Amino acid sequence: MVEVRVRGMAQDAQGQFVLLLEPVAEGPDGGRILPIWIGQQEAASILVAVQGATTPRPLSHDLMVRLVSSLGARIDRVEISRIEDRTFYADIHLRTPAGPRVIDARPSDAIAIARRAGAPMHVAESVLDEAGVPDPADHAEEGEEELTEEQLAEFRRFIDDVEPEDFED
Repeated sequence: MVEVRVRGMAQDAQGQFVLLLEPVAEGPDGGRILPIWIGQQEAASILVAVQGATTPRPLSHDLMVRLVSSLGARIDRVEISRIEDRTFYADIHLRTPAGPRVIDARPSDAIAIARRAGAPMHVAESVLDEAGVPDPADHAEEGEEELTEEQLAEFRRFIDDVEPEDFED
């Protein structure tokens, strides 16, 4: 498993939201980002958590974290564990008074919950191998001061044109 963080959010040419995850540590998995298409509500919920914004009433993911805590449990970590038929699968790992538990979840829900709970997020190396894409900012780390306009335009074209089907074998 590779620990990741939320790099950002984008919209593709069809207006669908794309969550961008990147490895936390440098290493063999550096230089790649993982795009995951998510719904509008999940995108809004993740952005609220990433920005540390407060809402007048708890959102669904806030409520889930509060429920877990009220039962004496905690969110240990979340893992995006596999891809099957172009669908990403995630697990929420809990520590409960009755022992560890693993709950199946959509990656967007798992990420939204992890961000609120301060829990680490991981992606299976096989998922990064299958669906990860080159990070255009990687060039800046190799000695360039900043990305060129051409590199930024290329990445924007990728985000605009890429479809979930592009990750099929």
